[in-house]
Order: sequence, then C-alpha cells, then structure tokens
Amino acid sequence: MKTSPETWTNNDNYLNAHLVKENRALKQATNAIRNTNLPQMEVSPAQGKFLYLLAKIAGAKRILEIGTFYGYSTMWLAKAVPDDGLVMSLEFCELFVNMAQKNIDDAQLSNKVTLLFGDAAASLKKLITDKAEPFDMIFIDAHKPSYPEYLELSLQLSRPGTVICGDNVIRDGELSNMNNVTPNVLGTREFTEALGALDSIESTALQTVGIKGYDGFTISLVN
Repeated sequence: MKTSPETWTNNDNYLNAHLVKENRALKQATNAIRNTNLPQMEVSPAQGKFLYLLAKIAGAKRILEIGTFYGYSTMWLAKAVPDDGLVMSLEFCELFVNMAQKNIDDAQLSNKVTLLFGDAAASLKKLITDKAEPFDMIFIDAHKPSYPEYLELSLQLSRPGTVICGDNVIRDGELSNMNNVTPNVLGTREFTEALGALDSIESTALQTVGIKGYDGFTISLVN
C-alpha cells in the first residue's frame, strides 16, 4: 500500500485539479505567499473548498474565523456567505492583516469581510462584551496553545446549530502521544478533550493526509 507523503501530495493535486478549481484570486494569493519566506500555514485548496461547502451546507450567514494569515481560508468562507453575509476574521500579526486585506480587496470580497487586528482572545472578549450577534460558523486556526480558551469564548458567541471547526489538531500524529508535552500538542489535546467533555456540543474529528502532511480537524455542532 502506498502511503508516502509523495502519494498524499499527488492525490491532493489530482483532487484539486478535478474538484476544487481555484479561481484567479485564490491562485494569485497563494502564488504571492510562495515568493516570500513566510511559512506555508494556510489550509490546502481541498480544505478551503471543504470549509466553503461546510458553510454552504450550514446556511451560514455570519462566520467567525480565528486566525487569518494571508486570507486564503477567509476568501473561501466569504465566497460561501450571501451578499449580505459577514466573515469576521481575527489576526494578531499586522503584516498578515495587511496582506490579507489586499488579497480580499483583489478578490472583490471586501464587502463581506471584516478583519480585526489584535490578540484573538481580547477580540473575542470584546465581541462578547459588546453582545455581538451569534455566529453561524466558527473556524479556529490560530495559536494552538490558546485553543482551549478560544473554544470557551467561541461558545459564548454561538447559538444552537452553530458549527465549530478546529484545524491542525492531529499534529503529525502526536495528539495521542502523551509523552509529547510541547505547547502546540498540549493545546490541541486539551481542546479536543474539552470538546468531548461538554454536554452543550457534539463533536467528531477527521484525520487528513495531503499537501499539508498528516494532520486533521475537529467538527462540532452546538446543541
């Protein structure tokens, strides 16, 4: 059985070519990041299309994204909401905010996207204090040690039926390795265990292989 990273990548490329079909703006944004020394932290094209379809299936009109990077997943989510919909994306790095805003503007999606610069937890707490309208979907893809706090705060910005997706939880298979106590693994492990302990939310997880290596995500529904 072929299970090498090369095989994963080849199959991802095949799926992207036949099922995803990125538009010009998405390709342009990805090509731009490849010409920098920045890490390739964005979701893959297939994962972006997955988020898009998940938002469409959920009928999401208001989406909260924790972690913008250069706006690749943000653009996929913005494509999914209606013209009067909103994707609010939180980002701590000013460089990433500026890059994302340019990509979103180029994609002509700025009317549906609001970028909030600053510490994500602080931004979430302000949204709660301001009594923001609940979100229909929340995508968590930021500082891994903060995932448990993001979950706690996100639930206060949710309603019954809100879909919550947490990215990068398998950590190249290290999630279940209890000898691994690095901050990123500990954060996603505590996040995963918190999901399972809550009665207010139903959750599962999927492991993934592909261009981004071996990882996975959680998907939850608020009761």
